[in-house]
Amino acid sequence: MEGFTCNLKVFRVQKGLTQGELAELVGVRRETIMRLEKAQYNPSLKLAVDISRAVGAPIEEIFLFE
Repeated sequence: MEGFTCNLKVFRVQKGLTQGELAELVGVRRETIMRLEKAQYNPSLKLAVDISRAVGAPIEEIFLFE
């Protein structure tokens, strides 16, 4: 996805979570987390907030839009 960068993997690993564990915490499939980390999926605001809370990082540091 052009103009979209996702730093989720960095924050997820720092928190010690697998993709599956994070997916379970935020109520999505592991494949959704995988696609987010590859910047192939643009998250909804609710999902972005849930992920931000789960990994303890600001949304604007996880998801970067040009």
